[in-house]
Amino acid sequence: MFRTSIPVQIIRHVALLLISFGMAFPFLWMVTSSLKSNDEIRAFPPVLLPEVPLWSNFVETWNAAPFGQYLLNSVFVAGLIVICQIILSSLMAYALTHMHFPFKNVLLGLILTMYMLPVSATYLPSYIILSKLNLIDTYTGLIISNAVSIFSIFLIRQAFMQLPKELVEAGKIDGAGHLRILFTLLFPLARSSFIVLALLSFISNYNNYFWPMLITKSPELNLVSAGLRSFFVEGGGYGMKWPLIMAGSTFTIVPLLVLFVIAQKWIIKGVNNAFSVNKG
Repeated sequence: MFRTSIPVQIIRHVALLLISFGMAFPFLWMVTSSLKSNDEIRAFPPVLLPEVPLWSNFVETWNAAPFGQYLLNSVFVAGLIVICQIILSSLMAYALTHMHFPFKNVLLGLILTMYMLPVSATYLPSYIILSKLNLIDTYTGLIISNAVSIFSIFLIRQAFMQLPKELVEAGKIDGAGHLRILFTLLFPLARSSFIVLALLSFISNYNNYFWPMLITKSPELNLVSAGLRSFFVEGGGYGMKWPLIMAGSTFTIVPLLVLFVIAQKWIIKGVNNAFSVNKG
């Protein structure tokens, strides 16, 4: 094996540090700006750190808008959507990989074709369906309309394809049914992919803005993105109170940062497993 020379390693690490700093800088700027005064934010040349941190900005922001309710709403809705997507995508992925039925390849092709369909193209028919079911302006409508994800099906299908088919055959020989094979054999072995699915789905639905805004009108149903916009328009004075807006943005992003720090090793492992080329 060839060992990488020390200068190459140094260059590589410096490049990675610069890239990491570039990606983290917007978050750093957001947090430091939430501690500044309006004059410091508008100062030129801009300053990264405030002269005197104004921690009171967080207290004022928290009292100015119900950010606790926004966070609770988003976590509740995103969590239920994640559960629905895990169950439904695992059932569909199992059927596509370990069951035989007519037009199986046609169904798979249709699913992959639908993945290329722009999400915005589904808004109108979805809205009409939810309206006829009287599910507009409800969490039920929001959860049901996001319960199935083409990406989730594809991700779990790829994970199941990496597992030995002999395990499924052995389970059938022992008399296990499809559900038992799925949840006692395949699910534990593909755990990392399910964790990745849960994280990606949670982040996507936690940050979702346009579709929740379209079908939910009541302020008490607002998710964090809609709540932050409402604060920007009303409490934030259309950008006149940028420190408070940055503090509100910090509130909304903290749960995702904590979640990522806790589960980052599972994200890397799951993505590698799910998108590796199937040699079998």
